[in-house]
Amino acid sequence: MRENAAVTSDGGAFHRAGDYQELVDEISELLGVPATLENRDFELIAFGAYDSEGELDASALDPVRTRSILTRRSTAAVRAWFEGFGITRATGPVRIPPTPEAGVYRGRICLPVRHRGVVLGYVWLLDDDPGPTEAQLAAAMRVTGRIGALLADEARAGAGLGRELRAVLTAERGWQQDMAVAELRTALGARADGPHTVVCLAPWPSADPDDAPSARTVPHATALCTVPWGATAQSLAVLVRLRSTDVDAPALTAAARLLKEAEGARGTRGARVTPTAGATPAAGAMPAAGVGEPRVGLVELGTIWQEASAAARAALAEPRLGPVAEWRRVGPYRLLTALPPESALDPAVGPLLSPAQQELARTAEVYLDCAGQAGRTAAELGIHRQTLYYRLSRVERLTGLDLDDGEDRLLLHMALKRARLT
Repeated sequence: MRENAAVTSDGGAFHRAGDYQELVDEISELLGVPATLENRDFELIAFGAYDSEGELDASALDPVRTRSILTRRSTAAVRAWFEGFGITRATGPVRIPPTPEAGVYRGRICLPVRHRGVVLGYVWLLDDDPGPTEAQLAAAMRVTGRIGALLADEARAGAGLGRELRAVLTAERGWQQDMAVAELRTALGARADGPHTVVCLAPWPSADPDDAPSARTVPHATALCTVPWGATAQSLAVLVRLRSTDVDAPALTAAARLLKEAEGARGTRGARVTPTAGATPAAGAMPAAGVGEPRVGLVELGTIWQEASAAARAALAEPRLGPVAEWRRVGPYRLLTALPPESALDPAVGPLLSPAQQELARTAEVYLDCAGQAGRTAAELGIHRQTLYYRLSRVERLTGLDLDDGEDRLLLHMALKRARLT
């Protein structure tokens, strides 16, 4: 009896989850053991469960297999351990013994998935005694050939869509962008006419433009590409299809998955760092994601990308907005992010933004965030009211601004928020 299980997200250039699941289940039936399909980056594509009594044997779920199924990927250490058995070069089945200290309680048989000599993924089997016969394994390897052809087709389609998306997002406004949009619309076909938005994750941990996750691993993703971020870094852009412009939950799900991908790529975990106004964010600060306003069709895709990248900048500058910031919810940063990066800060506020005045800058920003209410500000900062008044008087002397004047307060508030972006 066969039991189907959940497979990959419904993202990717073409929806082939059902195709992969059928082939994995075919291998499970051929060999009478559970089979799992991962791509060459050890990201889960599909898994099948087989048991003669109709139930999955709990002994099949050792820590490595359980983590792969639940998180849809393996750790770098697990990947390196398995690759040490030569699976990237193998053209036939590779037997891997149980290693309890590595979390592998049961032996594995790895069937490399290749296409035209290139390894594109792996089918994993639990190895029992006596295990599959050579004839059974040969039949299963023929099925992996069909899987390889599907993976190759999908890789070509996904790479093509990524190039088309990058062309749209990096083209100059006008006829160049119009042509790029037309080419992407042609590549997407009927899917181009539905509601979409764009997710921006920045900065992506790798500066290599080709080092990006597969679009298939990001839920609801239609296409994915890297886009330059600043002078040397990269960001990730994901075109996300929606059911309605009123429901952006798929975009938030995609953004959350991207943040997990970024965390895995960095190999680090830790708290986000809140920068002081005018200060540079800590080097270890985690990336943030931004989501643009949904639209129908692709005509305004360039605008959606600007909104998504601006929202990501806002979340990096103001961590309370993140780690996923929606353009519609970033408030004054919708205006501040539209300013040219090279635009000068107001000279009156400049002295307040020096490293020596971080405490005063923080005090002024919190005071203005609290609408000038001294009690709220003192409580937020954990200081006495008299200390607050003394600091505010120093701010006025340093900047020449009058905090009782509405325009001066507006100038100072916007300048302090603007400083976070720079």
